[in-house]
Amino acid sequence: MKVSREQMAENRRRILDVASRLFRDKGFDAVSVAEVMKAAGLTHGGFYGHFSSKDDLIAQTLAHVLAADSSGGGDLRAYADAYLSPRHRDNAAGGCPTAGLVADIRHQTPAARSAMTEGLRSQIDRIGKALPELDPADRRRAAIGCWAAMVGAVILARAIDDPALSDEVLEQTRAWIDTGISQVSAR
Repeated sequence: MKVSREQMAENRRRILDVASRLFRDKGFDAVSVAEVMKAAGLTHGGFYGHFSSKDDLIAQTLAHVLAADSSGGGDLRAYADAYLSPRHRDNAAGGCPTAGLVADIRHQTPAARSAMTEGLRSQIDRIGKALPELDPADRRRAAIGCWAAMVGAVILARAIDDPALSDEVLEQTRAWIDTGISQVSAR
C-alpha cells in the first residue's frame, strides 16, 4: 500500500520525536534502530525510507530537536528559572537535548556535530536577544556564559547522587545568572 506524502512526513516527524526522547533518556549507543521504530509504532523495514543509517538518524534527530528547542526568546530570568529547575533536571528524556546529549556528541559523525553546533549558535542568539540593553560584545559574552552555566549546571545536577547538592547547584547557578544579568544591565 502506497503511503501519502503527508503520512510519510508525519511518520518521519514521529520517528524524530521518538528518537529524540530515547536518545536523551538512554544515550545514542544504548538505543537501536529497531527500538526507535517500535516506539514510533512503525516497522523496522520502514526506517530506510526515511534515513540512510543510524548515524543519519542521529544527525537529523539533533537538527530536528535543537531547532525546536531554540525557538522562542523573551524573558531570560524566566527561561533560566525553568531550565535550572528540579523538574527539568529530573526529565532527561523530555528536557534539553544539549544537556542530555552534549557529552556524547564528540563521538558522533561530523553531521551530528554540525547539528549540535547550529543548536548552540541558535541558543546563544536566543539568549542574546533577551539582553537587548547590552552592547553586542557584552551581549554575546553574557549569552555564551549564561548558556554554558545553565547546561553545565543541569549536567552536574543530574550526575550526582546527593539531592541537596543537586538542588544547590541549580539554585546557585540561577542566582549567579540573575546577579550577572542585573550587574550587566545596570551599567
